[in-house]
Amino acid sequence: MTEERPVFTLDEARALLPRVKGVTADAVQRAETLSAQLNTVAEDDPEHETLSAALRDVVNGWAEELKTLGVEPKGLWLVDFDNGVGYYCWRYPETGITHYHGYSDGFAGRMTIQ
Repeated sequence: MTEERPVFTLDEARALLPRVKGVTADAVQRAETLSAQLNTVAEDDPEHETLSAALRDVVNGWAEELKTLGVEPKGLWLVDFDNGVGYYCWRYPETGITHYHGYSDGFAGRMTIQ
C-alpha cells in the first residue's frame, strides 16, 4: 500500500512554509553545532562516532518531522511540496517558495514560478 501524500496549491505550500522553515532552521543550527564539534575530534576518538551519530539523528529527525507535515525532504535542507503535476521546491535558507520542477526533473530542473 502506498502512502497518500497531500497535494498542495501554491497558497497552501506558502502557508506551510513558515513551519517548514522553523523546523529546518532549528535542525540546521543543531547540525552546524555538531559539525563544528566533530571537526575538532580525531576520527579514531570514540567521541567522533558519538557526534557522527548525533548529526545523523538531527538530519533524520528533520526529515521525519517534515514527512509528518506532508512534504518531501529531497536532500539536505531541500524540501518539495507535491502540486499534482510536479513539486514546488524550497531550499534552506531561501525566503520563499519561488521555484518548481516536474516529477522527473529534480532540483537541476528547477524553474522560477511566474
